[in-house]
Amino acid sequence: MAGSSGLGAATTSEDFMARDEHNKAAEHHEHAAKAHRSAAEHHGKGDHAKGKEHAATAKQHSQTAHQHSDDAHSKSQQQK
Repeated sequence: MAGSSGLGAATTSEDFMARDEHNKAAEHHEHAAKAHRSAAEHHGKGDHAKGKEHAATAKQHSQTAHQHSDDAHSKSQQQK
């Protein structure tokens, strides 16, 4: 079980790189979720211009998160 958490096992720079990509993806997912909630709130209040701005921001963060997820997956596959 120690090998699955990285504790007690040799850690390579590729492990850190993949973990870094996963962390970046998670951060962008969180930003996207916050922007989606803001967009919904503004749309609900009838402020559609602000809602569209937040929706566009959410889309950007979602796309960036997707790219980091793909990068993390690629780096993880290279380690096998």
